[in-house]
Amino acid sequence: MRSTISEILLAGPRGFCAGVERAIDIVELALSVCQPPVYVRREIVHNRLVVETLRKQGAIFVDELDEVPDDATVIFSAHGISPEVRREGERRGLRVIDATCPLVTKVHLEAIRYARENYSIVLIGHEDHDEVIGTLGEAPDRIFVIADVDEAEKLEVPDPSKIAYLTQTTLSVDDTRDVIEALRRKFPRIVGPSRNDICYATQNRQAAVKRLANNVDVLLVIGSANSSNAIRLVEVAQTAGTRAYLINDVGDIRAEWLQDARRIGVTAGASTPEVLVTQTVQALRGQGVAVREVHVVEEDVRFALPQELARMAEERGMTLPARTAMRQSI
Repeated sequence: MRSTISEILLAGPRGFCAGVERAIDIVELALSVCQPPVYVRREIVHNRLVVETLRKQGAIFVDELDEVPDDATVIFSAHGISPEVRREGERRGLRVIDATCPLVTKVHLEAIRYARENYSIVLIGHEDHDEVIGTLGEAPDRIFVIADVDEAEKLEVPDPSKIAYLTQTTLSVDDTRDVIEALRRKFPRIVGPSRNDICYATQNRQAAVKRLANNVDVLLVIGSANSSNAIRLVEVAQTAGTRAYLINDVGDIRAEWLQDARRIGVTAGASTPEVLVTQTVQALRGQGVAVREVHVVEEDVRFALPQELARMAEERGMTLPARTAMRQSI
């Protein structure tokens, strides 16, 4: 791939977050400690390479629980599920392992609390995203899903004095801030979580893109088209005035994107394995092209594995291995 590139800047942090690491670990460990087959409801994380790799290891991916035989083992994806799905699993006697990201679980618990206190709940997010669908299921009669400032300004609720907001964890920090400000203008008594629900990894990756955006001619964001956090990274760069493109892998790069570009930025969504970053850099890097990492923060977050997985291992006389350091490839 010939171009005028003189330097490649890698965003840091990028790629796998702690919730994704945990979800992949759960599937791999379940395949080793549970009697096959092991089913996974929906994509465990939104990345094609991750899903295909786990499928080759023996995981069976399904869209809904009616595709899972009774008494089988099923893993719920990192994006969370509605109570209805959980009840169906219990009713059918499925052996359930919940890989929901703990930060998504936090949003679910907040929705439950506000609903019990008779609040109208504004959920800022995309109504077709798995995470929002799961959260909405906690209180469908009390939750209003909105995606932007315009919808916030048009929103009507039964009691404007009793209203709360929550957010999808993978949104743009800046866009969410604008929507929250619009809600506060319209509903002065609105309340929200003590801390922003946008997850630490989403914020860190967006901060890294902002740092890179003013120093590169083009930014390549590696991630799947259905990855909300990866799409937001493209939007953050474009808002800063930088040309940015979402690619699934190196094969998606178009030569015309790189024409006359001297500095190329590369980052990856929170569900993207580092091997795809390595492949992209190798394809872009020519003789004399320097590669430099630009870090805004170091991450050391780890989430515990679910207790039900440990119980399943114990039933088979096995002990779960210690979790390894953050994986660099898949």
